[in-house]
Amino acid sequence: MKTRLLSFLMTVILITSLITGCSSEKQAAPATQQPKVELNISAAVSLKDALEEIQKNYEAKNPNIKLTYNLGASGALQKQIEQGAPADIFMSAAPKQMNDLEAKNLINKPTRKNLVENKLVIIVPKASSINISKYEDLTKDEVQKLSIGETASVPAGQYAQEVLKKLGIWDKIKDKAVLAKDVRTVLTYVETGNVEAGIVYKTDAASSDKVKITATAPEGSHQPIVYPVAVLSGTKQQKTAEDFLTYLNTPECKAIFEKYGFTMSK
Repeated sequence: MKTRLLSFLMTVILITSLITGCSSEKQAAPATQQPKVELNISAAVSLKDALEEIQKNYEAKNPNIKLTYNLGASGALQKQIEQGAPADIFMSAAPKQMNDLEAKNLINKPTRKNLVENKLVIIVPKASSINISKYEDLTKDEVQKLSIGETASVPAGQYAQEVLKKLGIWDKIKDKAVLAKDVRTVLTYVETGNVEAGIVYKTDAASSDKVKITATAPEGSHQPIVYPVAVLSGTKQQKTAEDFLTYLNTPECKAIFEKYGFTMSK
């Protein structure tokens, strides 16, 4: 009788231990799996190539973080943020859009910094024979259509208009200006030969083998082309967002930005 009772008790203890062990394993498992964090980044489309390379490197180093880009004209992105679009970080192609968001307390001011700088150039199709060596040459009859970004919302278009006004030729060329929704669309118009020339950032021109640069905007003809970045005040990923901005200033990212024609802001 005692032997049977002892055997029964041993069986109960063994089963209880197995159940407890399995339960502990199930509870412990989630602790080893870090939840995936998604960073939504609204960025000027002219940063596209550099950001895609940075994304690959960053996600390889941080497998629990996913970078999701919303690329477009800075003015359009600004409006989206003002209307409540989900975004953790904003990267603008000009200070104006960032200033507007800062005035509405939509960015975390201490995180704002100037990231990179760019230049403004004239491009023509690779096979073009039109002689355009300076901005004043855009008034020539051979240039029937000139594409620039929308002057109301696209920083590249605003810089282009500023240069053309500074040189006193805006009124002479405005009727042949083909306005585009963003700077990459300007690049496409020139690549396809739909326009004789376009004004884009140096970095956009460098991304295409279908166009050539014929002139760079003179020094002092426009405000410095500076790209400010900041964490948005509505983010729920404050630390992760700040860590990413810190990463953007590492030597690794500096090399990538310079590879695509940008210069780092001082």
